[in-house]
Amino acid sequence: MSRGKLEGTIYLVLFVTTVWLANWLILHVGVQLDPNGPHLIPVGFGIMAPAGVLAAGVGFTLRDLVQRRLGPSWSSIAILCGAGLSALLSPMLALASGGAFLASEMLDLFVYTPLRRKNLYVAVVASNIVGMVVDSIAFLFLAYGLSAMSFLPGQIIGKAYMTLLALPIVKMIEVWDRKRNLSDQSLSTRMI
Repeated sequence: MSRGKLEGTIYLVLFVTTVWLANWLILHVGVQLDPNGPHLIPVGFGIMAPAGVLAAGVGFTLRDLVQRRLGPSWSSIAILCGAGLSALLSPMLALASGGAFLASEMLDLFVYTPLRRKNLYVAVVASNIVGMVVDSIAFLFLAYGLSAMSFLPGQIIGKAYMTLLALPIVKMIEVWDRKRNLSDQSLSTRMI
């Protein structure tokens, strides 16, 4: 197995884990104001968000790294695996998070994919911005209905925090790839 594929496999496992972890956090961490609602955590400015927001925010960057190393199809496979594992926790959350991640993944193909060859850092930032908005709206609506849209600002803030934390790592990966002469064209971008 090549070093790029090995790295991609590590990113894939971590991404699957973040999908499952986001759902576990929503069910177990934070305060639950409504017995049928998510567990909430503070994200600053007096705003609350479903607890899974932090794991989901990391997931966007991992999704991009999976796509960079293994190709776009593997991102979708990881989402389906994470949702499948999440179904053991809650079938409703599994459908909501899987559907939301897949919706943002489809848009990611139009944002991240064309930008990644020019600048990985810019591609990740742009795709995470699109992903955090689309995923948040889709997840809140699918999991809890229109009444949960009050959590949208918290979802976006929490995911933005995680994107900001991931950006130095993305920059290191980009620099490291250049040092290894590992261009995006040499990475596997084939569909399976």
